[in-house]
Amino acid sequence: MDFRLTEDQRQLRSGIRALLAARYDRERLRAAVDAGGPLDRALWAELRAAGLFSLRATGPTGLGLGPAEAALVFEEVGGSLLPGPLVASELAAAHGVLGPGSAPVAALLRLPPGRGPLLVEQLPELEALLVLDSAAGELRLLDPAEVLPLARPVRGVDPLTPLWEVTGTLPAGTRIDGADPARIWAEGTLLTAASQVGLAARAVRSAVEYARQREQFGQPIGAFQAVQHLCADMLGRLEPARVAVRAAAVLLSAGPELTPRARAEVAGAKLLADEAAARGARDCLQVHGGMGFTWEADVQLLLKRAWVWQRSFAGARECAEELAGQVLADGSR
Repeated sequence: MDFRLTEDQRQLRSGIRALLAARYDRERLRAAVDAGGPLDRALWAELRAAGLFSLRATGPTGLGLGPAEAALVFEEVGGSLLPGPLVASELAAAHGVLGPGSAPVAALLRLPPGRGPLLVEQLPELEALLVLDSAAGELRLLDPAEVLPLARPVRGVDPLTPLWEVTGTLPAGTRIDGADPARIWAEGTLLTAASQVGLAARAVRSAVEYARQREQFGQPIGAFQAVQHLCADMLGRLEPARVAVRAAAVLLSAGPELTPRARAEVAGAKLLADEAAARGARDCLQVHGGMGFTWEADVQLLLKRAWVWQRSFAGARECAEELAGQVLADGSR
């Protein structure tokens, strides 16, 4: 197992970082916040053309890369606070739910929800709605237009993640043959964890930059030990999370089979990444002091997005149970 990035992986990461910096700068981010988080079709088309949603897709339009490269890309995406159902859209393209070469705007639900009502992101904008039925062990494709009359908009915590609550019975949809729901769920959990790592890294950068610039009592606040400890703790949570995500990505890249070890690694990575992102964003807010609580500061956006991703794909309880199961299995051998 080799965790060092290849030259191609470094170039891939640099390329997506440059693309996001050029296409989704702070001005565009704040414009999206002011508009209430609607899907930016023009931006989405640019990202699609750049290959963001065909990273692992095969065929003439796919890049044919693996989970390790996808995790690197989503780490950059997470740090950009790019809105939209990015992970589910990548999964839909990677598994060809609408045929070879498709890259739809897609969301993914899992039944039973287990954590409250059925919530769908960007429902009116979707081109595909995937429903992962845990009890039946199958993946189904639904037409979002048939689901929209069964849903109502609800206010979410993140202004860039508009939500709809589905209150009626879902239509049956079309079963997708050959799909491995457990594998898809694990991949979604991994890419969400990678996004959290990117968000946590942005929180560290933001806190350190502010601590260098903001002065109190005639010196930068970064000179005070309390602020230094906050920043050091943020970095101390970020780096183990990043390593865990990359280790899990390497295991998923080993082959199509989802082993118990790979499931446990993904679960552990999600737990660490969620903690690094949510606690990192809170600490970043503390470093910014009262300024961090204002609508004009971006820190509040980091914390709200971290909360949303904490509850996307496998949550804390599910990940803890997965890890506990693996520990018990190892102990019985």
